[in-house]
Amino acid sequence: DPFRESAQAMVSRVLRDFGGAGTGKHEIVVLNDEAHHCYQDKVVESAVKLSKEQQVENQEARVWFRGLQTVAKQVGVKAVYDLSATPFYLSGSGHQEGFIFPWTVMDFSLMDAIESGIVKIPRTPVDDDADHELVTYLRLWDFVGDKLPRRKAGAMAGADGWIPPPELEGALRSLYRSYRRSYDHWQHKLAEHGETPPVFIVVCPNTVVSKLVYDWVAGAEVQRGDDPPVARPGNLDLLSNYEDGARLSRPRTILVDSAQLESGETLKADFKQAAATEINAFKAELRRRNPGMDVEAITDEEILREVMNTVGKRGLLGEHVRCVVSVAMLTEGWDANTVTHILGIRAFRSQLLCEQVVGRGLRRRSYAVNADGRFEPEYASVYGIPFAFIPSDKVPDEVLPRPPATQVGAVEGRAYLRITFPKLEGYRVELPDEQLTFDPADLEPFVIGPSTVPTWVETAGVVGAAERVDNPDPARFRPQEVAFALAKRLLDAHFVATPDDRRPWLFPRLVRICRQWLDSSLDVEDGYSVGHLLTHTERQAEAVEAIWHAITIQVGDRRERLRPMLRRFDPVGSTADVSFVTRKALEPTRKSEVSHVTLDGHGGNTWEQILALQCELSDDVAAYVKNDHLGFAIPYVHKGRTHSYVPDFLIRLHRRDGEDVDRTLVVEVSGGQKSPGPTTTKAQTARDSWCAAANNHGGFGRWGYVEITSMVGVKDTLAEAIGNLYADAAIIGDPDLLDFDDVRQGVARGA
Repeated sequence: DPFRESAQAMVSRVLRDFGGAGTGKHEIVVLNDEAHHCYQDKVVESAVKLSKEQQVENQEARVWFRGLQTVAKQVGVKAVYDLSATPFYLSGSGHQEGFIFPWTVMDFSLMDAIESGIVKIPRTPVDDDADHELVTYLRLWDFVGDKLPRRKAGAMAGADGWIPPPELEGALRSLYRSYRRSYDHWQHKLAEHGETPPVFIVVCPNTVVSKLVYDWVAGAEVQRGDDPPVARPGNLDLLSNYEDGARLSRPRTILVDSAQLESGETLKADFKQAAATEINAFKAELRRRNPGMDVEAITDEEILREVMNTVGKRGLLGEHVRCVVSVAMLTEGWDANTVTHILGIRAFRSQLLCEQVVGRGLRRRSYAVNADGRFEPEYASVYGIPFAFIPSDKVPDEVLPRPPATQVGAVEGRAYLRITFPKLEGYRVELPDEQLTFDPADLEPFVIGPSTVPTWVETAGVVGAAERVDNPDPARFRPQEVAFALAKRLLDAHFVATPDDRRPWLFPRLVRICRQWLDSSLDVEDGYSVGHLLTHTERQAEAVEAIWHAITIQVGDRRERLRPMLRRFDPVGSTADVSFVTRKALEPTRKSEVSHVTLDGHGGNTWEQILALQCELSDDVAAYVKNDHLGFAIPYVHKGRTHSYVPDFLIRLHRRDGEDVDRTLVVEVSGGQKSPGPTTTKAQTARDSWCAAANNHGGFGRWGYVEITSMVGVKDTLAEAIGNLYADAAIIGDPDLLDFDDVRQGVARGA
């Protein structure tokens, strides 16, 4: 390849400052910094699908290692020294993940460093009072991972009013209360000596989540219609970039994409747009510090890199930064020693990654010894990173060969069999503003007691003192204050159709309804108070759902209109997105864009196999798909909690002559190996709410739902359901909630 550098040319370029490849033979000494990125190739089994991050890491490792091999071959290498704080194989490397490099001659582990006092002591959540076995803020991703948006084009739009999942909001507020203690100590003890403030780090999985978290923490300017932008302060006041309706000249919180900065490439347009105001503020700061300087000659990337690299450094651009919201992990060379709090909002699938992220907060601020000649302990509080202080040294059990894995996914050339579907996060009932009614007579009591979001969290390290973080005292909140907070959340969640349609005139009425609900429907257990609805994010969300349900069921002779609440960042799913590896029993398909039907249960599910066969044989079925890794779920509420119901199949019918809409049947195969669960609630919600909302939307065709409870006569049962869907019969949703004209004997729906 004439456009590719040869091995000889590469070696000459790399060794140019050493006199070129022709001199100094066998005298080259290599120092590998961050050497966990440098190891020899090992072919990974084809069935193992690596993440993009793992692919990049392995590619970097191979390029560097092969480069060293070429230098050794062309010139010769005298010695190689590997240096790394984590001398382990990476996940997806083909080697056992976390296994220490066999050529390691000395390992001063993190545990040794912690016990010696030369680093901060990481404190992770070890206990809380949440109503489940997991420690919520230690395993945060397990609770919020499926509730956060993935990276999607255009997902930055419409983020105003975003409400974090309850567990994430609880983690942010809990860790912030601990941060406030560190800030108060700095303000009263360290600031007078010129020390910089403590730093709070948030590590996010992608630019969409990072922007949402950044705006929630630091605030943003909200544009509604043609009105001038309005400054909305952040929810964590010490980290907010806005005060008294104006943006601060020195931002306290910054948003960085460390992976892009480290790559040296130009920042992507969406990220530059998200950080535009912040970049302009730092340009103004540069002008102030350097009069006459042409700051426009400095690129945005250089400014952000300078800010990030000088966090915690006196007299430099980043000295006043208190919070860093980062996309992916902060670069390994980042050396701020003022980090006291770290929140991980991403999947941490290896202890190596956990140790690397926690390591960003372990540099000590001071190495001055006390009267006993020892270092005073310094701490870093860490949420959301399941970091194990003491890794197991037990020899792992022998792994027996597993059955071969099969790649299941969309088949090229089968786009005509594609099935698309809406992704709903809930349902909204349109009600005339002047007819809101509330009657608590038939409401079940709402109990304030233990839940999945803790009211206190204890963090501890392997040595040193523990720390307990409590929510604010709920007893100090008055019922009217609680009613205002519930009304605001109720208005934002269920009565605001778009950011431009805020409906403020509803707020006073909703406050009165919320106060009625507090007085009539609340059951407070011993040790709790009404104020827990302000300090306990999950219970607040559940209370709002209970009030909204009470409002919508007391409709009298009005005709409410059910509307879908589409996922803001991921509103439409498709069979084209299916791709996964499985060892389950499989059936190949002909009428599906997806290559196989995966059969649940040990050895496969005969009922699902029979239904798939009926779909292949039916003349009315145009396409079908098994709902496995498809992303189709039906939200429903059972016993006051929101759940996701995943039916078994989607079946798209052939269009009848003259029709211009697709008809899709949702099929649940009950019995067999299914667990009982709240099956009645699932079926009612799927048919009467989900189908009604999807049908009323108008952009997704007609939908129906059927539950097959017996394989005896399954062909007739399926044919009957298909006939009912063609006829717009009851399976398409509660007729009283449908509002298109050709249902209910031509009676149109309306308010």
